[in-house]
Amino acid sequence: MVKNYEEKIKDLLDKMTVEEKAGQLRQCGPSLVGAFEVSFEELLNMMFDGRISQEEFGRLMSTAKQDFREEDLRAGRIGSYNGIKDARTVNRLQKIAVEETRLGIPLLFGYDVIHGYRTIYPIPLAESCAWEPDLWERTGRMAAREATAAGVHMTFAPMVDVAKDARWGRVSEGAGEDTYVNCCYGESKVKGFQGDDLTKEDAMAACVKHFAGYGAGEAGRDYNRVDMSMQRFYEEYLPPYKACIDAGARAIMPAFNDLWGVPCSVNPWLLMDVLRKDWGFDGLTVSDSNAIAECVDHGIAKDRSDAAVQAIYAGMDLDMSSDVYHENLVQLVHEGKVPVDVLDRAVADVLRLKFELGLFDHPYKTSAEREAQTLLTKENRSLAREAAVKSMVLLKNEGHILPLTPGTKIGVVGSLAKERAEMLGAWAIGAEGEDCVSLVDALEERKQPFEYFENVQDALDFDGVIIAAVGERKDMSGEAASRACIELPKDQEEILKALAGAGKTVVAVLLNGRPLAMPWTAQNIPAILEAWHPGVEGGNAIADILFGDENPGGHLTVTFPGASGQCPMYYAHINTGRPGGRGKFTSKYLDAPIEPVYPFGYGLSYTEFEYGDLKVTPSGDSLEICVTVRNAGKRTGSTVIQCYFRDLVAKRVRPVKQLADFAKVTLEPGEYVQVAFSLEYSRLGYYDMAMNYVLEDGDFEIFVGQNSQDCLSETVTLTF
Repeated sequence: MVKNYEEKIKDLLDKMTVEEKAGQLRQCGPSLVGAFEVSFEELLNMMFDGRISQEEFGRLMSTAKQDFREEDLRAGRIGSYNGIKDARTVNRLQKIAVEETRLGIPLLFGYDVIHGYRTIYPIPLAESCAWEPDLWERTGRMAAREATAAGVHMTFAPMVDVAKDARWGRVSEGAGEDTYVNCCYGESKVKGFQGDDLTKEDAMAACVKHFAGYGAGEAGRDYNRVDMSMQRFYEEYLPPYKACIDAGARAIMPAFNDLWGVPCSVNPWLLMDVLRKDWGFDGLTVSDSNAIAECVDHGIAKDRSDAAVQAIYAGMDLDMSSDVYHENLVQLVHEGKVPVDVLDRAVADVLRLKFELGLFDHPYKTSAEREAQTLLTKENRSLAREAAVKSMVLLKNEGHILPLTPGTKIGVVGSLAKERAEMLGAWAIGAEGEDCVSLVDALEERKQPFEYFENVQDALDFDGVIIAAVGERKDMSGEAASRACIELPKDQEEILKALAGAGKTVVAVLLNGRPLAMPWTAQNIPAILEAWHPGVEGGNAIADILFGDENPGGHLTVTFPGASGQCPMYYAHINTGRPGGRGKFTSKYLDAPIEPVYPFGYGLSYTEFEYGDLKVTPSGDSLEICVTVRNAGKRTGSTVIQCYFRDLVAKRVRPVKQLADFAKVTLEPGEYVQVAFSLEYSRLGYYDMAMNYVLEDGDFEIFVGQNSQDCLSETVTLTF
């Protein structure tokens, strides 16, 4: 990206007062004022812990009005807003900044566009199961077109936190448990969000989160500590952030958690040494909401002023929501506790992004008319439907129940089949439930005869195939939604048990935001479709697959454990000296199987695929890997060919498998294709105990297959 405005930044810094500089580092949302005497955050907590009902919360909120702090804005004390979602308000506030402040510096507007703005596509965990970088980029582009039409300049996405523990609620926001998949997903989303030119009206800056290691919180509990070896951190958790930076991401959000006892918000090693010195990042760092102030609660800052000092020295530019910089920076500079050059460095990062976005030349990048014409278009809904279809994973199809044949008598059970808003999943804050197509809506639109049962007991006398929509409600996953027990909720499993006990033919459609521990369901229900939280076109996409209009081709990017107590459970584990087995003194649980219910990479189709002729050939600086894949069934279908490797003997124990690459192919019946992978030798190394990246001569096993367990393999000896 060409930088031709550094002189302009310097000129502005020379003109700005300390107060105006501090204002550029303040990102705030509209505050709510109304007929309640506590903060909005406390009001939420009161509803959450039962002190007030949801109805009472709604009544109080109906009296609230938004305060945009216009007087602070006119005085140059605000440089950025988040959470504002309409073009008229954005342009009104931008007009104040450009025309009524002393220097006319435009505002930066951020928003959480996680999996679509108004046209919500599947949650990121679901979409990752498509294994299709082109799709990930196209949906990101669609999200950018919609969000920028509403006035958004920066999205707080993608989230590329490697998440191996399904108890963590925010597993729904990323691409699952694998490092390489998260790298590919993050890179594609950055390209989709930012486009080829940030100054264009439909481009928004990507703010990668949460830097770093947030997905490794102890016990899968949100906001919890992260502590691991430096080697593991560099090999498994850092690469996706680096991939996003290399793809051109212009902002990054440090995480809530601490690393080795130092919160990321005030961690100079992370934000200066790794991010800026090692990686050469020259973009914007944005705190997570209230994260700087929370360093007092962490116990690393004695008060908010101390937190401000630590954060700005560490390299934190923009303070989201806490007002710690707003309250303290001016005095800290006057007292000499924060040098002006430290302040200027942070302000320059903010101004640089505003220049890169073209805001100084074109501060009004949208209009109410463009907004109205861009949201929820026919083309956008079509792409959301495509993404939902490709994200769904067929987990079981015993007796080839699916696809349902014409004339099949159909019953539907489960409130999730008709509650439109439950299609959305977590972090769909720009959408409305009425935007969504439920499964019941889709069946009605198809004019498909069916009978919906409000109560499972009413379905026990039904003579036909019963589609049971079960899973998690959308508020059971996402931020602050970690679960100690990730089993299928009891009331949902009781629906399936009642139907199975009555001898019914059941198709379970799962709607959820995380892997579920469901061994009974996997064993006793003959057909299972993992639909995740699929977005506004979810009902149509489910129906497309159930009735065979589309052939499922999704594969899991997470492992499904058999019990909550097995978490974290993931494919790329290391072997112990006593690997899990039948013997007593092996690494296992007495009350759970060793193998997962469904492994990483798993996914069925309405056709069958055969793999053969694996060839692994050393060539120059890489291994050339070739396999033949054939559609041995009677339907056109897609599958994901996955290539893994293992270093069989090394000076540090290595994972039993590591994903090296993948390819998605679509084949006609009887058609075959030779799929080639080129695995560079540099990918086969690891960090030694002195944190040197080393390539070690020896034997490497190469695996190719349609999931992490069912693979062809060949061993090669390499000398580097």
